[in-house]
Amino acid sequence: MYKEINFDRFVRGLLAVVGIVAVYFILSYLSAVLIPFFVAWMFAYMLYPIVIFLEKKCHLKSRILCIFLTLLLMGGVITAIGLIIVPPFVDEVSNFKDIAMRYITNESRHADSLPNTIQNFVRQHAEELQLENLLKQQDIQSAIKNVLPKAWDVLWSTASVVVSILSSLIGILYFFFLLLDYEKYADGWINLIPKGKRTIAAQIVGDIEHGMNGYFRGQALVALSNCVMFSVGFLIIGFPMPIALGCFIGLISFVPYLQVVGIVPALILALLRCADTGQNFWLLIGGVALVYIVVQVLQDTIVTPHVMGKIMGLSPAIILLSLTVWGYMLGIIGLIIALPITTLGISYYHRYIIGNVENSSDETEESITENSFSIDSKSE
Repeated sequence: MYKEINFDRFVRGLLAVVGIVAVYFILSYLSAVLIPFFVAWMFAYMLYPIVIFLEKKCHLKSRILCIFLTLLLMGGVITAIGLIIVPPFVDEVSNFKDIAMRYITNESRHADSLPNTIQNFVRQHAEELQLENLLKQQDIQSAIKNVLPKAWDVLWSTASVVVSILSSLIGILYFFFLLLDYEKYADGWINLIPKGKRTIAAQIVGDIEHGMNGYFRGQALVALSNCVMFSVGFLIIGFPMPIALGCFIGLISFVPYLQVVGIVPALILALLRCADTGQNFWLLIGGVALVYIVVQVLQDTIVTPHVMGKIMGLSPAIILLSLTVWGYMLGIIGLIIALPITTLGISYYHRYIIGNVENSSDETEESITENSFSIDSKSE
C-alpha cells in the first residue's frame, strides 16, 4: 500500500536529499583531513580480530601490549613477503631495463621481427618521452628528477615531506586509539541516535558491515587466485617477468574487470621479448590472450561462484555502471566500495520502495533481524 505524498512528506524528503548532498560536499571538502582517520579505521577493523585473539586466547591482559604485538606480527609478515618477492622482482626489472635499452639504441639483433607499424609507433613515442636518457640513469631518483622536475619539486619539498610525516603520525595515533577502545566505539555509537531511529540505524549499519565483510573477503580470495593463475599461465607460455606481471594483474583484479589494464604492460613486455629473442610477436600476444581467456573462464565458472556465491548478484552492465559512477565520485575508494554499496541500495529499493522483499538478500534479512533484537535488548 502506497502512502499519499502530502506537503509534509515532500518537505521532509527534500530536506533529506539536501542533507545528503550537503554531507557529500562537506566530506569532499574535508577529505584531506578525514582520509588518515578512515585509513586508520580500516586497518583497525581488519586487525581487531588479531588483537582479540591475543587478548582472549593468549591471556594477555594489556590491550596496549596486544596492539604492539599485532603491529610487530604484521610488520614481520610484510617483511617476509618483501624478502621473498622483491629480489626476484628487482632482477626481472633489471633484465627488462637491459632489453629495453638494447631495443631503443638499435642494438637488438631481432628488432626486425616486429611488425613495421609497431616499430614506428614505439620509436616515435620513445623519442618523445626521452626513454633512452631515462634508462641510462643509474639512480632512479635522478631519472625521475630529470623527467618529472615539477613532480620532483612537489614530492621532495620540505613542506610536502613534513605534511606527509605528520599525516602518517596522525594516522598511527588514530589507529592506536581506535584499537584501544574499539568496543566502546563499535557498541556505543548507537547511543548517539535517537531511540526511535535506533532500530533502522542498526539495520543499515549491520547490512553495510555484513555486505562489506562478505565482499572484501570474497574478492580478496578471487584476487589471490588470479595472482596464482596469471603467474602460472605466463610461466607456461615463457612470458617475461611472469610472477611480477601475474601478481600485478591479480592485485588490480580486486576491482572487477580492472585486470584488463594489465594488457598494456603485457604488450610492452611482449614487444621487448620479440625484439630480444626474435619470437613471433603475434604468437606471443596470442599466448597472452589465451592466458587471459583461460583465467577469465576459470574465474567466472569456478572461482567466483564458489568464493563469492550470491553476495553481489549484479549483472555486468550494472557492475560497470556502478564502478564508473562511484569511481568518478570518490576515486579509488569509490571503486572499492562501489559493488557492496550498490547491492545494498538495490536491496533497500526492492524492500522499502516497491515492497518486493523476495528480491532482497536473505542474508541481509538475517542481519537485520539479529541487529534489531540486539538493539531492542540493549534499550530495555
